[in-house]
Amino acid sequence: MKELFEVAAGTVVGRHHVRLGVNNQDGYYLTSTEEATIAIVCDGCSSGVHSEVGAKVGARLVGEAIRRSLFEGEAIDEPEKCLELVRQNVLENIKTMAIAMGGNTNEIPPKILQHYFLFTIVGVWIARSGIVTFSLGDGLLIVNDRPTQIGPFANNAPPYLVYDFLDSNSDRWKFTIHDRLNPEDLNSILIGTDGVNDLMKLAHCPFPGKPDLIGDIRQFWTQDRYFQNPDTIRRQLSLINREIHKPNWEHRQMLKETGLLPDDTTLIVIRKRKSS
Repeated sequence: MKELFEVAAGTVVGRHHVRLGVNNQDGYYLTSTEEATIAIVCDGCSSGVHSEVGAKVGARLVGEAIRRSLFEGEAIDEPEKCLELVRQNVLENIKTMAIAMGGNTNEIPPKILQHYFLFTIVGVWIARSGIVTFSLGDGLLIVNDRPTQIGPFANNAPPYLVYDFLDSNSDRWKFTIHDRLNPEDLNSILIGTDGVNDLMKLAHCPFPGKPDLIGDIRQFWTQDRYFQNPDTIRRQLSLINREIHKPNWEHRQMLKETGLLPDDTTLIVIRKRKSS
């Protein structure tokens, strides 16, 4: 669908993780071909020791499973069935990895799941047969300027895909479908991890160390510059989250201005191409 839609993406590590010396625990997957555009963002659980592994691997596993389903024509007119097949495929791959990582060929080590594979999922696919947005866990969707905040969940405990290994009878660990559209009805879409909720509150705040205002979230799908250079979103997020040190000569002290995004922040934007 790349002849109809253009895409852009970016991510930045959150201020809290910078302070703790922790990696960015978000991951994303983005592909756009003549047949389909698929975008996935994943947010690793903050309490997981290596949650960035699951987020990055999980985003690719989900995205590739959807790509294969679309390519093979499996259940394209039945998105619930398609997503359930994707879910089972991803779980089977994670099971294989977790057992191999745990050194036990018979059981899934719970600590491997806890340390590596707790992540939320927000995604969209655009195919000629239709557009579907979906999630498992918290995050954000903005479709044609209409935001849908997913979560927060009670006790700050979103559902995670791998909880299915602990309770396979619960529907909580299955995907939720949010939107179904025809391709001609889509103007723009943004999917993001829950850090984007903090970003949306900063429209009237200046960049650290600069007088310029950050601006509205709509900039990411209305301004051409984000689609002309694939690194522009990351640069913008980095400017918002940079730490500034400047001297106060009168009081002989160094002043520090911290970044404005406390959590890891990842977003993917898709918009309809402009007519020539």
